[in-house]
Amino acid sequence: MSNIHEVTLRDTLINKLDYDQLTNCMRCGFCLPACPTFKETGIEAESPRGRISLMKAAVDGVMEPGISFEDQMNHCLGCRACEPACPADVKYGQLIEQARDAIEVHTTQHRWWVRGVRKLVFKELFPSQKRMQLLGTGLHFYKMSGIQKLVRGTGVVGLFSKHLATMEKILPDASGKGIVERLGTFMPAKGEKLGTVGMFRGCLMDVLFTETNIKTVKLLNEAGFDVVIPESQNCCGALHAHSGESDQAKQLAKNNIRAFQEAGVDYIISNAGGCGAILVEYDHLLHEESEWKESSVWFAKRVKDISTILVEKGRPLRFAEAQTNQAATRVTYQESCHLRNVMKGSQPSKQLLQRIGNTAYIEMKDAGSCCGSAGIYNMTQPDMANQILEHKMDNVNATTASYVVTSNPGCLLQMKLGINKHGQSGKMEAVHIADFLYDRLVTQEA
Repeated sequence: MSNIHEVTLRDTLINKLDYDQLTNCMRCGFCLPACPTFKETGIEAESPRGRISLMKAAVDGVMEPGISFEDQMNHCLGCRACEPACPADVKYGQLIEQARDAIEVHTTQHRWWVRGVRKLVFKELFPSQKRMQLLGTGLHFYKMSGIQKLVRGTGVVGLFSKHLATMEKILPDASGKGIVERLGTFMPAKGEKLGTVGMFRGCLMDVLFTETNIKTVKLLNEAGFDVVIPESQNCCGALHAHSGESDQAKQLAKNNIRAFQEAGVDYIISNAGGCGAILVEYDHLLHEESEWKESSVWFAKRVKDISTILVEKGRPLRFAEAQTNQAATRVTYQESCHLRNVMKGSQPSKQLLQRIGNTAYIEMKDAGSCCGSAGIYNMTQPDMANQILEHKMDNVNATTASYVVTSNPGCLLQMKLGINKHGQSGKMEAVHIADFLYDRLVTQEA
C-alpha cells in the first residue's frame, strides 16, 4: 500500500475536485469582466475560466500542478462575482475551496513557522470563543494602556511591515466581553412579537465589533423579534473553508447546527456577509455526510442577513423624519461580495438606507465589485488587495458621500483603510449598516 508521501497533488485534486463542475464550464468568458484579478491584470490564468482550465488540466494529467498552480489558486479573492455572471451555473466557489483544500495537503511554500501559526489560529484560536475574548482583552489593553500610542509614535511596526503599520491604524475598539456577557442569551421583542430569531454573533465580530452586534439585536427587538443568542455557537468556519481547512470548517458547522437547532429559532441572523455566505451553504459543506443532511438543510434555509429579515419579516422601523432646515447627509453603500453573490441580499440594505430622513442615498459605481478585503486576502496578498482598493476608492470618492455603509466587517475595515490612505478621515466615515440604522432609529418604549 502506498504511504501518504507518495500521493501527489494531482491525486488529491482528483479526489477532491467536482469533475462535473469542471466540465460544466463552457469557456464562454462571461466571468472575465466580473473577476477583480482579471480586470487588474488582463491575464487569462487570473480569471475563473483560466483557473478552472488549470484545475482540469491538472486532473486530466495535461500539466503537473506546481508552485505556479498554487499561486494562481491563492490569487483568487473568492468573491464569487463570477457565479451570477455564469450562464452554466458553475459552482466556482466550491471548486476553488476544493483546490485549496488539496493544495494545503501538499504545499511546500509555507515557511517553517507558518504551519504552527495556522494550527494555532485555525484550530486553537477561532474555534474557542473564550480564547477570542482573551484576544479582545489583549487588544483592548494594547489601546488603553498607552502601548498603541507608543507603537505609533515610534513607528516600530513599520520596521517589520509597512502594510501591517497601515492596518494597525484602522484597528477597531476591541473588547473582552462579547454580546452574551453584555446582554445575556435572550432579548425580548418590543411590542407585538412576530417571531423568534437566533443571532449568529461570530468570532471576530464579537470581540472587534461588539457594539455592532448589540445594535443588531436591538434592531431585531424593535422590529418585533425575540432574539436568542446560543452560547455554545462558535466560529462559522468561513476562513477555514477558504484556506484549505475544510475538515475543521465541517466540525465548526456541526456545532453551530446543534446550537441553533436546540434553540428552536425561526431564523438565524447574520450581520457579516462573509459569515452568512458559508452559513447559508452548510448543506453543501456537509453534503457528503448523510447523517447531517436533514439538519444542515434545516439550518441553511433559515439563514438571513440582518437587512433582509428587517425588510421581509420585521415590523417597519421608525427613523427620524427629515428636517427641512437641515441639509441631507450623503450616504453610499459598498456591497459585500458574499452578501451580493451568495446570499443575494444587497437590495434590502439599500432600501433601508433610503427610508432614513435627511439622508441622500448615492449609488456608487460598481458598488458590487470587490474592495480587496476578502477575509484575510488583504494580509496574504497585500499588493493585489491594495491595487483593487485603489480602484474602489476612485468610485467611493466620486460619490462625495459623508458615510460609506457596508454589511461586512472585512469590507468595513478595508473601507476605513482606503479612507485613511486617501486622507479623507474627518470628511468621510465607514460604518456598518446596523450601526448606521440604529443610531437614526426612533425607538419604542419597553
